[in-house]
Amino acid sequence: MLDRLTSMKIFIKVVELGSFAAVAQRLTLSPQMVAKHIEALEHHLGARLLHRTTRRQSLTETGRLYCEQCRLVLKAADRADSLAANTLGTPRGTLSVSVPVTFGRTVFLPFLHDFQKRYPEVQVQLSLTDQLVHPTMDGHEAVIRIGKLDTDLTAISRPLTPYRRVICATQTYLEKHGIPDMPEDLTAHQCLVYENAGGPVTTWHFSRGSVTRSVTISGKTISNDSSVLRSAALAGDGILLGYEQALLPEIRSKSLVRLLPQWTVPDRPMHLLYNAGPVMAPKLRVFVTELQQAFPT
Repeated sequence: MLDRLTSMKIFIKVVELGSFAAVAQRLTLSPQMVAKHIEALEHHLGARLLHRTTRRQSLTETGRLYCEQCRLVLKAADRADSLAANTLGTPRGTLSVSVPVTFGRTVFLPFLHDFQKRYPEVQVQLSLTDQLVHPTMDGHEAVIRIGKLDTDLTAISRPLTPYRRVICATQTYLEKHGIPDMPEDLTAHQCLVYENAGGPVTTWHFSRGSVTRSVTISGKTISNDSSVLRSAALAGDGILLGYEQALLPEIRSKSLVRLLPQWTVPDRPMHLLYNAGPVMAPKLRVFVTELQQAFPT
């Protein structure tokens, strides 16, 4: 039994080239085999597809309609093959990724090191920025964002481990200025102020059970770079609200003392955003999978 998809391809070639002989030469087949494929289709359909003459073939009305559908069927088959190839193919190529600065420097870089050891043919082009960026619109294939997502976001989003923050300062600073017992006490302290695109963030939020507090803080050191504020905290310049994962080494070594242990700072949501398109490239597929496994919700 002849393969019907192959017969369809040969039928389309006959339509394009106009004769069995031309198709036979193009596909390295005998003219008799070309004829067998056309006859098999006609037998299956119970209708003639071509008007045959000694020199050339022309389409019947049924043949014209059938040819149009054959093109659609073969295009769909090619898409299916492409999907399977992309799903099973080896991850390779350049992947453009944008991540927040502090998360990128302290947590993402170790993940990236392990990722590229497992997938050596994937080159990651990494951009560190705290500015809000959008996949594809800003030239990135994958973006990690901290904070609430826009409701009209068209990209695919996947939740990651929330961005947890802590309050801390050096023992030297606390010996000189005292230890805050309540969130309200922070108003009397030098706090290290983070500045985003909207300006300095001078309101810190706390919760303890069902009780919430919002405190307006101030300080002499203001920066849009979290590493600058971390260095200022380690120098004893004030109290820091920072990313817990980034500060764990200093907290464990007691270089920084965690404050207000009975109170928690609300977590900020963190998401991976990407545009996969109709077929997800292997490099993006494995990146999404590995990132979700490394930073589970």
